[in-house]
Amino acid sequence: MPKGYIIGHITVRDPEAYREYIERDTPILQALGGRFVVRGGQAQVMEGETFQRHVVIEFDSYQQALDAYNDPGYQEVADIRRRTADSVILVVEGT
Repeated sequence: MPKGYIIGHITVRDPEAYREYIERDTPILQALGGRFVVRGGQAQVMEGETFQRHVVIEFDSYQQALDAYNDPGYQEVADIRRRTADSVILVVEGT
């Protein structure tokens, strides 16, 4: 079965307030089966424009990734990210 991934590209506008998002989203997504593969770290733009941060969270399946993103507890915390950062979030099926 193909794995599923939540991929986020994020530029933080309010680092202090965004910290609460990181502290609260991690245990929720891990409890839903997520494993953080990439979280911030050094990145180099090779082509095009990009955001400051990049996050990849792996799940055992695409459906599990969709369910985690749509989880009411996560969506409550995601509102913090929406208020404090600009982001593009994708749910992607792996190969």
